[in-house]
Amino acid sequence: MSRYALVFGLVSLAACLPTGLHAQSGMNGIVRGVTALDKNFDAADRNHDGKLSKAEAQAGSVAFIADHFDAIDAGHTGFVTKAEVHAYIEHMLMHTPPAPGSSADKP
Repeated sequence: MSRYALVFGLVSLAACLPTGLHAQSGMNGIVRGVTALDKNFDAADRNHDGKLSKAEAQAGSVAFIADHFDAIDAGHTGFVTKAEVHAYIEHMLMHTPPAPGSSADKP
């Protein structure tokens, strides 16, 4: 998936999220975070096979992937791809409850 398709997908996804979540995270922050994560993924991928092992994730600058590796690797293959990382982030965004005291909590 190209970076532009990912950004477009995240922007489309964010349009469906509750307003309180937009204020909490900010789309620009999400896009910057995913872009940085993609760049760090590439740097951590020492053998350039397009996927990271848990050891590569732990040794690289991808603490988010290392910390959530088992959840991202839903197929239990021992490796994660950018597409799997993006799917995990999308899942987290869709299933994160609004922040306490946000407008979503008010009747």
